[in-house]
Parts: sequence; structure tokens; C-alpha cells
Amino acid sequence: MSRRRTADDEGATSQPTGGRRSGRERASGTGRSGPFETAPRAERALLVGLSGNGRGEARRGAGIAGPVSPPAGEGLGELAQLAEAAGSEVVGRLFQRPAGRRPGTFLSKGKLEELGQLADAQEADLIIFDENLSPVQTRNLQESLQRKVLDRTELILDIFATRARTREAQLQVELAQLQYLLPRLTRMWVHLSRLGGGIGTRGPGETQLEVDRRRVRQRISALKRRLVAVERERAVQQRRRREMFRVSLIGYTNAGKSTLFNALTHATVPTEDKLFATLDTTTRRLVLESGEVLLLSDTVGFIRKLPHHLVASFRATLREVREADLLAHVVDASHPCLREQMAAVGEVLDELLDGHAVRQIVVLNKADLLSETERLALATEIPCAVMLAATDPGDVARFRDHLAQASRGEGWSARRGGRCPRAADAVAPLPGGGRA
Repeated sequence: MSRRRTADDEGATSQPTGGRRSGRERASGTGRSGPFETAPRAERALLVGLSGNGRGEARRGAGIAGPVSPPAGEGLGELAQLAEAAGSEVVGRLFQRPAGRRPGTFLSKGKLEELGQLADAQEADLIIFDENLSPVQTRNLQESLQRKVLDRTELILDIFATRARTREAQLQVELAQLQYLLPRLTRMWVHLSRLGGGIGTRGPGETQLEVDRRRVRQRISALKRRLVAVERERAVQQRRRREMFRVSLIGYTNAGKSTLFNALTHATVPTEDKLFATLDTTTRRLVLESGEVLLLSDTVGFIRKLPHHLVASFRATLREVREADLLAHVVDASHPCLREQMAAVGEVLDELLDGHAVRQIVVLNKADLLSETERLALATEIPCAVMLAATDPGDVARFRDHLAQASRGEGWSARRGGRCPRAADAVAPLPGGGRA
């Protein structure tokens, strides 16, 4: 295909980030993997996102707030982390101007050609979009590029599927995957024989597509029934705990919730530096110096554009959030997009709580990575927040004392209200009418 540069391409750039291996290297296993490596190579992924709207990300060094929306570079940086968490190797990035999008393929004609050339040059196996694609867009892109195409939702669902450990989490992830899959079934879909079948299950005149859709719907109904039973069991457990003060740690994924949870309770929840290291809610007793006992829960992390199906499926697991007496919103204070992350958490909380009033406090974690100027700026913006480093025993001890005071209603700095406030609303307005 010849390459013509169109007006849609102005301001959008492609960025290859990985080298190319020769056919001999791939066949012999030499090169990156070493001469005796026999494991299959990671899928090589190209990332596609929308280019920025002209507003750069401002650092907080002087207490200046960044934009409401994260820039495209940051958005694809997070997408790259998700791709690597799923086991892929990111070999390039491509940006599309929002104004140049076409309904059928998401990309402009010129960008689609450029993406095909970049995929050939980088020997990419799959293309990952940072936006959600319609079934028609996915099909058109796969036919044009002759490569597997995933959107952000499908990527997150795949990560959850590989990280789910308990039977409950596996049921929740499977439900979300099937709900996402149902409108995307086509006649080319491989027969879903593992979901059931046999004599008498196929109606007269049904096509294979109709059979597959019926089986998926049946499986969705079965999973929902099983999750209702799980929610009843959790409700029974929580009735036994109503006498105790309950605190839930919530926040963006990889903000340090599990590290803080382990430091407070001496638990051994996995604390890897990657997205969605924790999927299951873990609850432990927190014994205070006074002998009083609190219940502390570590919950699954949230993320931008968290798939709606996933939020709905994890309602049973996240019931701890709704039943808590206090929500401790843990924020990575060193992250350049902390305000956007806080807003994303607030949106998911609004959906989960549905107007239910829960007290909330903001915990600015990883404060040891901030300069003194940045600390002062954040303290001014969020005066009611607790600033700490989960790896500092002194900070953890002070936060434990803060929780003790909160449980007794002393020195209360958390917010009350008819509904749980958005996390971003805890940030004080900045000079000039902006919001952190």
C-alpha cells in the first residue's frame, strides 16, 4: 500500500520503541532471550491512543495544578504498564487526532495505513487501543491489519482473568468477560462447546451464532445466581462484624494500599510494583494500643476507564466498601496524574455506593518521594489529608493512632454527607478558579 500523508495526520506521531529481530534469531531463540531459551516469546504489541488536546501536564513543584484530563503520553504510559502486566512487549506507539477519527475504524485512512506499516516494521502480533472499540470497529481493524486487535476493556479483563485466585474472583471475572463478549459474537466465533451442549439443546432452524449466544446467556445467568449466593454469604459474615469499627482501604491501582495494609496488620498480601497485584478483598483485625480492635480491609484497585461490567461483577467483593464506617482513600502522592487518579476513584465510588453515605479520608502515600516544596503544596491543596510513607514505621504508627481517634470520633477530619463525596472534591480550589 502506498503511503499518503493526510491532513488527519498533522500533530499525530508514531513512536517505535522496540528493535527488530532477524528470522534467524526468532528461529534459533537467540537475541534477547539467550541461546538456550525455549519459552515462547512475548507477544509484540503496538499501542494506539488519541493525541493530546494541546494542554501539557504541569508538575506540582510550584504548586501548579495539572489539567483535568491526562495527556495522551501519560495515558499510553499506563496502557503500556497494562500491556506488560498482561505479558506483552510494547514495541511502538501511534497517536490519532480526535478530529480525524472515522466511525468504522476509529482511525483516519492515513493513520490506518501508517499503523499497518508500523506493525509490519516492528513485527507486531497485536494492536491495543487505549479507547473502547465497538464490535464493528474491532472487526474492521482486524480485517484491515490482519492482526489481533484489543481495546482497553478487553486488556483489563484479560489481566483480571490471569490474576484471579479465589473461586469468587474467578466467577466475577468470567461473568464480566462473557458480558463483554456477548455483543461481539460473530459467525466466525469458535464454537463454545465447553459451555454445554448435546442432543436437545439446539432449536429448529438455529444458526451457530444463535446457539453460541444462547449458551453465553445461559452461562451468564448461572454465574449471576452463584454470585448472588456468594453475596448472601458475605452479608452473613458482615452482620457478625457490625459491632466493630470497619475501615476499607481504597484507591487507584498500585497506590500502595497493600503495603500500608501489611504494615498496619502484619499481613502478607502480595505487594508487587505492578497494576492489579491484588484482586480479592482481604480483611484483618487491627489491634490498637488501647486494646480496641478494628477491622481493616484491603480492596481491589481502581483505574481510569474501569470496565463497567467489571465494576458490576465485583459488587460482592466490594461490598466491604459500602459497609465500611470509614473509607481511607490511598493516593500515590508522587504520581504526576494524582488528581486524575483521584477523580477516577471518585467516579467508581459513585457507582458502587449509589448515594450511600460513607465517611472518607484521603491518605497521601509515598510522601518520602516528594520534595519539601511538593509536600507543602499538597498540604495546602488537601489540608484534611494524612501524608505518610507506608514503608516508614513512624508514619504507620501515627496513622494507626489517627484511625484510633477516628473510631472514637476524636479529632475527626473525615468528611460526612448525604452521599460519599468524589475524591477530587477533597482538593481545595486553586487561585484563579482551577481545581487540583
